[in-house]
Amino acid sequence: MKPLLLIFTMALVLSAKTYAQFEDPKLDNSDSLRVKIGADFAMQFQSLKHHADSTLIPLGSGINLPAANLNINGYLARGIKVNLEVYLASRHHNDTWVKGGYLLIDRLPFIKSDVIDKLMDHLTFKIGVMEINYGDEHFRRSDNGSVLRNPFVGNYVMDAFTTAPALEITYRNNGWLAMIATTSGNLDPVVAGYNATTKKYTAFNTGYELAYYGKVGYDKQITDALRLRLTLSGYFGEHNDHNGSLYFGDRAGSRYFLVMNKETNNASDVDASVNHLSGNWGPGFTFKDNSVMANLYVKLKGLEVFGTYENAVGTPASQVGNFTFNQYAGEARYLFGKQEQFYGGARYDYVKGNLSNVDSNVGRFQAALGWYMTKNIIAKLEYVNQTYSNFVAYGGNAGFKGIMVEAGISF
Repeated sequence: MKPLLLIFTMALVLSAKTYAQFEDPKLDNSDSLRVKIGADFAMQFQSLKHHADSTLIPLGSGINLPAANLNINGYLARGIKVNLEVYLASRHHNDTWVKGGYLLIDRLPFIKSDVIDKLMDHLTFKIGVMEINYGDEHFRRSDNGSVLRNPFVGNYVMDAFTTAPALEITYRNNGWLAMIATTSGNLDPVVAGYNATTKKYTAFNTGYELAYYGKVGYDKQITDALRLRLTLSGYFGEHNDHNGSLYFGDRAGSRYFLVMNKETNNASDVDASVNHLSGNWGPGFTFKDNSVMANLYVKLKGLEVFGTYENAVGTPASQVGNFTFNQYAGEARYLFGKQEQFYGGARYDYVKGNLSNVDSNVGRFQAALGWYMTKNIIAKLEYVNQTYSNFVAYGGNAGFKGIMVEAGISF
């Protein structure tokens, strides 16, 4: 019980940080230059057991490697900010490295025009190496040390999250939302590559490899008690996208450490940074990728409901065969207490995929209890049960289940 008590009693008094549920509201800061520095911290206690028809490594119970982020926002002029996000420590990289950074423009103070000012009441430009705004799932996931927006400990099985060079143009008016964007689609963009097997070099041209994505939807606080959001997103990478990272872009890693790792009599079997996406499943890096995602969010007083349907069709990075994946996910959470500081919730996530002409599926059930000690501090208790069906790598059927406890601080 001591590790559980340790995590639940991680409480500090910190300045408030307001989290936007989805896209950030329009920025309308003053003309003066200022800098804001924030940080995120998270740690978990894990007690999971796994099984398969093949031999898996034994799993113990204990505290996972803590994660931390550093966030720097520079407000350069009215309606303009520059952002830098740094992972101070993560499962995949134990050292400090940059997640990304972008320039956000909600106003154009250097253009003196009433017409432009009225237009910028509804427009937002965002450009840089950043978390791309495909779908709404990425708003409800943990991002290394940042965990306040995720009611659960683990993210989604097929996790559409990546950082890449991108340009987004968003229009918002009276609840209606429309966004168009383009990206290189690569977590690690390069202009040339080498294949050790074929011993051939390839020149990569960004203009040919660009992917395009967008989102349309409606997001409105209908009454004081009811909020409704419905969006449809698409991501289209039809050309030679040599390492499209939409489904392999989480450099921080999964919360479920070492699950489903097989015994190979190698030290990497117990290296948490090697199979850093343990528990996730999807296309991985892609050569071509066409994906669509529909999301529904409803909040009625203390009840939140969030649903997802996603379809991904394309070619893996190996260019051998094609893939088709479908994801269905639904979650409900009820917040209670005078300030809605407590909650209980459940999520079910089902992914069916065909990769290398094998039909397989993964189902994940999560149930969680949470406590927002303050706006900055959260403690969560999660039960997770995940099953794999028809997985050649595990000899057929497999799975893991158990308890996760997580504490997070953000300011």
